[in-house]
Amino acid sequence: MKFLLAGLGNIGAEYDGTRHNIGFDMADTFVLKHGGSFSLDRHAFVAEVKWKGRTFVVIKPTTYMNLSGKAVKYWLDKEKILAENSMTLVDDLALPLGTLRVRASGSAGGQNGLKNIEATLQSNAYPRLRFGIGSDFPKGKQVDYVLGKWKPSEQPLVKEGLLKATDLIECWATQGIGQAMTFFNK
Repeated sequence: MKFLLAGLGNIGAEYDGTRHNIGFDMADTFVLKHGGSFSLDRHAFVAEVKWKGRTFVVIKPTTYMNLSGKAVKYWLDKEKILAENSMTLVDDLALPLGTLRVRASGSAGGQNGLKNIEATLQSNAYPRLRFGIGSDFPKGKQVDYVLGKWKPSEQPLVKEGLLKATDLIECWATQGIGQAMTFFNK
């Protein structure tokens, strides 16, 4: 079995450690746990890791968040992976900090990376894992919040969420989306 994991974020040092890059952080955590490393390839930083007879092609698109679909489609096609065997890893303002939500398909929910993937694939039938970043910002300051760095007080919840996200991905790959939803959507 082969899977594609697409962690969404923005490239560049100014975006490292920001809420919007939690997709990159989930990809990094998964690859690090499984002894892989990323290298630059077409439209993405790419790592390939093997675990329990499964191969994971993990990408961090270099196309920036709003054009993530270009990289996702390229790597799905190149690796001959069906969309249902992919999982897009993304931030979500509507979820409390550290909360995970996995779905087999669904709405982009205002997330521009998911909107672009949906438009590029001409389908919303692909799994996505949303990582709650909370919404603790004053009116009119959403962009600053999303592109802002984690507060020291948030770090423990973020680290715990990243470890749970890796467990969720492993559950999905071995037991299916239904079990991952049952065990992790709370």
